[in-house]
Amino acid sequence: MEKIRISKLMAQQGLCSRREADAHLAAGRVTVDGQLVGVGDKAWPTQRIVLDQRGQAQQRASVTVLVHKPIGLVSGQAEDGYKPAVTLVTPANHFGEDRSGIAFRREHLRGLAVAGRLDIDSTGLLVLTQDGRVARQLIGQDSDVEKEYLVRVKGKLSADGLARLRHGLVLDGRPLKPAQVAWQNQDQLKFVLKEGRKRQIRRMCELVGLTVLGLKRVRIGKIKLGNLPVGQWRYLGANEQI
Repeated sequence: MEKIRISKLMAQQGLCSRREADAHLAAGRVTVDGQLVGVGDKAWPTQRIVLDQRGQAQQRASVTVLVHKPIGLVSGQAEDGYKPAVTLVTPANHFGEDRSGIAFRREHLRGLAVAGRLDIDSTGLLVLTQDGRVARQLIGQDSDVEKEYLVRVKGKLSADGLARLRHGLVLDGRPLKPAQVAWQNQDQLKFVLKEGRKRQIRRMCELVGLTVLGLKRVRIGKIKLGNLPVGQWRYLGANEQI
């Protein structure tokens, strides 16, 4: 067994993201077995890592925002003249039924990162967060969080098409994880996935002879889109779990 960088250990233990860990280490907010440590230092996995009260207070002040992304906005950085979804996070677009109790502040826009993208031509629930723990839970390599989509399609599904959508398809040379797929009505499927490859659902449908006409994400883990209107946003409340 070898010593591991403390920032990596902190991320593995769910204390924060590696980027946030480096910031805490640089600010002198981390101890290992009671000894102050810094950026680049290593420790044994069995040692006790503690983030001090200043670091914990900073984490408590971090916010997570839920956006109902409309078609035509990109999830992350602006590209090709298209606006990013974060531009919707303004007081004017704040959902009137937000029950989180959090008051909007400009600093809530600082460092908001997308945790699970949606294509420009898809709509639905988008998570933007300042909290690396939330991002890791949703999109980390070991993430097991379900994402639910309603998908309107056209075309004829072969006899084994539904079974192949559920398990057996390969994208980019790698088999897909098993998925839950079921008809909701004659032209709409429900997908529940535990991964999020680029344009995955659209490509899955193409492989079985279907064309996607519309795609909407309605749930991530325990968080549902609910009655959040298109183009509006709300905070993830302290009592809500992903």
